[in-house]
Amino acid sequence: MRSSMTVVVLAVLSLFVASCGGPAPKTAQTPQAGLPEDALRIAQARGLTPDDITAALKTYVPSGKLDEYILFASGGHSGQVLVIGVPSMRLLKVIGVFTPEPWQGYGYGEKGTMEVLAGGTLNGKPILWGDTHHPALSETNGEYDGQFLFINDKANARLAVIDLRDFETKQILKNPNAISDHGGGFVTPNTEYVIEGPQYATPLGLEYAPLNEYKEKYRGVITFWAFDRARGRVDPARSFQIELPPYWQDLCDSGKRVSDGWVFCNSFNSEMATGGIEEGNPPFEAGTAKNEMDYLHIINWKRAEEILQNGQYETINGMRVIRLKTAAQSGILFFAPEPKSPHGVDVTPGGEYIVVGGKLDPHVTVYSFEKIQKAVAAGTSERDPYGVPVLKLEDVVEAQVELGLGPLHTVYDEKGYGYTSMFLDSAVAKWSLGGPYRKDGKEPWKLVEKLPVHYNIGHIAAAEGDTVSPDGKYVVALNKWSVDRFAPVGPLHPQNFQLIDISGEKMQLLYDMPIGLGEPHYAQMIKADKLKPFEVYPEVGWNAVKMSKDPNAAEPGRERVEVRFENGRRIVEIWMTAVRSHFYPERITVKKGDHVIWHITNIERARDASHSFALGGYNIHMSLEPGETGTVEFDADQSGVFTFYCAEFCSALHLEMVGYFLVEP
Repeated sequence: MRSSMTVVVLAVLSLFVASCGGPAPKTAQTPQAGLPEDALRIAQARGLTPDDITAALKTYVPSGKLDEYILFASGGHSGQVLVIGVPSMRLLKVIGVFTPEPWQGYGYGEKGTMEVLAGGTLNGKPILWGDTHHPALSETNGEYDGQFLFINDKANARLAVIDLRDFETKQILKNPNAISDHGGGFVTPNTEYVIEGPQYATPLGLEYAPLNEYKEKYRGVITFWAFDRARGRVDPARSFQIELPPYWQDLCDSGKRVSDGWVFCNSFNSEMATGGIEEGNPPFEAGTAKNEMDYLHIINWKRAEEILQNGQYETINGMRVIRLKTAAQSGILFFAPEPKSPHGVDVTPGGEYIVVGGKLDPHVTVYSFEKIQKAVAAGTSERDPYGVPVLKLEDVVEAQVELGLGPLHTVYDEKGYGYTSMFLDSAVAKWSLGGPYRKDGKEPWKLVEKLPVHYNIGHIAAAEGDTVSPDGKYVVALNKWSVDRFAPVGPLHPQNFQLIDISGEKMQLLYDMPIGLGEPHYAQMIKADKLKPFEVYPEVGWNAVKMSKDPNAAEPGRERVEVRFENGRRIVEIWMTAVRSHFYPERITVKKGDHVIWHITNIERARDASHSFALGGYNIHMSLEPGETGTVEFDADQSGVFTFYCAEFCSALHLEMVGYFLVEP
């Protein structure tokens, strides 16, 4: 007699087979021959439960079929962006951003990518790693539009622009007035601006001041990078910053719909602690958690635009900056108290509420935008030490929902529920929103369910869960620890993404995905059919950084090597084509000391017919997708015989796709 587990497993398999168009078993206890019997035997041998099998069926995407969603996740200390399919949780690509990426030849000599990375230098000093935190998809009317992706580098206060036509980085900008950031990037509802929020206060403009002058000389600064959608680039000339007090600003979110035109940022360290444990002072972890309340920053960026037009700004390191006094007195900047050490600040889909999670408070605090507007209009006599108006907490709060220990971030579904990551509880809390979101008769502002996840969930992502129209279906828990979830790989453990089904009455944990190249922080999940990437580049000779035809593209029949002299120096310039399975030309001879400029065009037009150019001994590698042109420029400072070859396995004669680079002494 079969066990109850066996019967249920078989029932699940029966439904699965039937849904796939196959013959269902006649009864749960008398299966037909074929898949159910085999699958049942496998399930029994592996000790799988019905829940295990249900989860497997919900995440399985057969070969040749595509995922419904794409998750863009930060790569943390890798400095990159991860592209992951959902529900399969397969890693599809690593996008090179702040760190050279060898497979794609990003930062290994190719002129365009070297120029992109050079945009992130600090006073001429190359910075070749980053700590990516918050990817932000471009939006139109508050909806992801699938055109661009932005991400910040917390360690070095930089912002990157990624074009989703080819999933490659096109621009990196170094913030001229900050050394680190955290609350970026986030976009306004029509991607007018990409917001880079600050983190740890420092003297404005990268100046020096001793810590005993902290209150007088240290500041925060929030940056509004103006985005030119037609060019696909941030325009620094139209960008601006707002100076903030030296509280440590954390995460930010843009208002939407009714709150469009406003930005909301958390802060901690209203104590303005400066540490010094080595001198007997309270450590930062204690000094920054002394006060019961910190400040929610409420910023009217459309008012800031008016102030800029009136010329009420200073230019610091080439950036227009609205000074703190002006922001405080001109209706740009307001504060509201928030529970101590807050982290997440997340605007509801309609923009009516701002939800704040306090790391050291068991509640999420829900602020009403309507109440904020009334409080602003009524005015307040209370000011912080820098003259910023402080609204009364009771005047702006709509509700406080007790969820448990360590609430951080909140995302939303289409049914009127919020999903909050609970760091200390290691759980996802589902709770009911109120106001216009409560149409199902459920009690508003109430904890509904808590699903345990494994080991300290930090950020959380939902299917389009921070847009004006969330999809529901899936949540991804971005867990900071994995402990015993995966095979041991040494003391440094992978991070853990856990996929959760939120489509039913109860949440269900479906899948664990190890992330083994950094500590991801945040992610956004977009419907896959919103993305329209190139399959091959539009024209042969395409420059992937400029996103246009390259004037130096080599053409079949016009390959050549030219030698000229400039300022008494020999310049060797090469125009080469690549096609299965050869380079043309195959032999290049130069003299030691020559300056070499080498243009290579992949003239293939077949999908996935990529080639690469790997030059041993010179630290040069570039990837050339179908139609792409790339250029390397270097000094031939080593004499000898060097081989170049295609490092992409492109055909049966891949090993024969090779050439000699001869450098005469």
